[in-house]
Parts: sequence; structure tokens; C-alpha cells
Amino acid sequence: MELQELVRKAKRGDEAAFYELMQLHKVRLYRIALSYLKNSGDAVEALQEVTYRAYRSIRKLKEPQYFTTWLTRILLNYCNDELKKRKRLLVSDDLISLMGTEHQSSWLEVEDVIAKLDAKTRQVIELKYVHDFKIKEIAEILDCPEGTVKTWLHKGLQELRGQLEDKGGLDYA
Repeated sequence: MELQELVRKAKRGDEAAFYELMQLHKVRLYRIALSYLKNSGDAVEALQEVTYRAYRSIRKLKEPQYFTTWLTRILLNYCNDELKKRKRLLVSDDLISLMGTEHQSSWLEVEDVIAKLDAKTRQVIELKYVHDFKIKEIAEILDCPEGTVKTWLHKGLQELRGQLEDKGGLDYA
């Protein structure tokens, strides 16, 4: 059955359709939650909470074709709330590739620099380089223009490189 048809059925109260939608999205949601929360148990808890929140508010979803981005936004909001509660920044190992092969910084330095970025810039960098979302998808998730996402990415990467270079973390031969 087509995704949009499942969403329509779920909006009408079809629990089996909602369950199928969550089954289709659970692996990707789990991976995103795990990369943010860095703990399997916390990622599973996030998935449970997001499932509950989505089930409770699916009737509010206006456009069925945006179900995936709507669901991802719910997850990101949950993860960000959890991280605020814990007051810690978590960075995926994949982020190291952003700095290129000349990167010499330790993960503590990278996390320290990323912690100084504003929240939107951090989120855009994670979504793009860790979760492989396309710029268009990030724009839909964050409900902003694609140009804004590109600007945040560009400025964020420049800031990361600049701060790491200032710390002596980048060695240009």
C-alpha cells in the first residue's frame, strides 16, 4: 500500500495503518535517535515516545506526503529536549569527515567547538552529514527555505574549521 494512503487511513483512526507506518520508519528513526542520544536504551525510549506523540496528533497532520518529515521533526524535538535536560552535546563519529584528512583534533576539541555553534547550525550539520538528509528534506523538517539551510551549513562549516584552526587542531602543510 502507498505511504500516503496509509497516512490517510491512520488519520481516520486505522490503528493497523498507523502501526505499519511506524514499522516503515522505525529503523531510520532509531538511527537518528541513537546518534543524538548515544544510548540504545534511550533511543528505544525516544522511539516509544515519538510513536505515542505521533499517534496522539496524527489527525493534525495536514499533508500526508509530509508524514516522514513530520515524524522526523517530532523525533528531533524530543531528542533536543532530552539533550537539554542532560546538558551534554553528543557528536557522531561521522562528523570527523567534515574536517578533511588534515584534521588533527581530538573528539573533545571537536565537541567543544560544535557546542559553541548555535542550535540550528548544529542540527543542520547533524542532519546533513550524519543522517544523510538532503538539503530539501532538512528544509522541510526545519520548516525553512532551502537557501537558509545552505547558509547555515556553509557558515557552520566555516566556523568549525576556523575555530579548530585557531585551537591548533587543523594542520595545513
